[in-house]
Amino acid sequence: MVKQNKNEGGIRHLFLPTLFGTKRTRQVLNQNPNTIPIREDSKEIKISVHDYNDKEYFVKELSTLEECFPFFHTNTITWINIDGIRKKDVEAICNYIGIHPLIQEDILSINQRPKMEEVNGVLFCLLNMLYYNGGRHLVEQEQVSIVFLKKFVLSFQEDATRDVFTSLREKLKIASGRIRQSGADHLCSAMLDLIVDHYFVVMDQLGDRIELLEEEVVRNSNKRSLAKINLLRKELIVLKRNMAPVRDLVNGFIRSDSELLSDVSIKYFKDVHDHIIQAHDLSETYRDMTTSLQELYISNVNLRLNEIMKWLAIVTSVLAPAMAIGGIFGMNFVVVPEAYERLAFWLSVSSMFLIPTLMLFYFKKNKWL
Repeated sequence: MVKQNKNEGGIRHLFLPTLFGTKRTRQVLNQNPNTIPIREDSKEIKISVHDYNDKEYFVKELSTLEECFPFFHTNTITWINIDGIRKKDVEAICNYIGIHPLIQEDILSINQRPKMEEVNGVLFCLLNMLYYNGGRHLVEQEQVSIVFLKKFVLSFQEDATRDVFTSLREKLKIASGRIRQSGADHLCSAMLDLIVDHYFVVMDQLGDRIELLEEEVVRNSNKRSLAKINLLRKELIVLKRNMAPVRDLVNGFIRSDSELLSDVSIKYFKDVHDHIIQAHDLSETYRDMTTSLQELYISNVNLRLNEIMKWLAIVTSVLAPAMAIGGIFGMNFVVVPEAYERLAFWLSVSSMFLIPTLMLFYFKKNKWL
């Protein structure tokens, strides 16, 4: 059993200890399914209840878990959101409404692959909300679990400080809104839609990084540029690992024969499916662009090396005649032709300057410079 380090607010903040982020590599890639990490219980939990129908709307922050039990027996639609996960609380509320132990284990899991299941007439899905940390340039993830029954939706989040459901809460206040006029299945589809749509927000910020990095590589690339490309590729791996399984998750709702899903809500799940396909395709495009950036960096390095080698060759060629002339007249022979002539020194020096000048003119004429 491997115990996971305690993290603030329940979100796994990933950081870069070195320039190339070797520790980040272990966090991104080294996920052994045979190693079960232990989740730390949250110090505090935040429970909010949204109870509504087409005429009435009630919202309240609860202080204890037992206060939400009566809402399971109303004729209205109820959304109970729990921020902060504690094992005893998850087991208490799930046992009260008869949630299967396997679903309870998934709610308490860490680094779980996004999935959708139907167990004993209960629809359950688990996926990650993604956020972009602009300070650290990291993609952070927060696991959210959604339990869906006929009259209520129960959601579990790891962090109480942020989520993507603010606009949903505002829509619930509008009596004529589609959510207020629909059932719990439409509420579930709206939650999934907001999570998927926020993927585009994260990708837009990564896209801005790619554009800035492309300009840097073209203008003045160095080893730091290569490190940035390497780190960016890791964040795209995090993005793809979280988004790719969501296609199957949403497709599970579309193909489900559950009585909890109406024909109208299926259309909205199909819309969410279209969005996640677009998001996945865009992530593939970003990954190809990052690969192209790495190839561009290598090309720039080779081009710079070729330029250096060209100038070294030119300098060597220009100095070769002077070295040859100096070597000939510096030989230690008794008799050197023209060595004792009065103008021999000036002729040799003139030749040392004239021949390189003619060579440079020739190089310029043939556009070698």
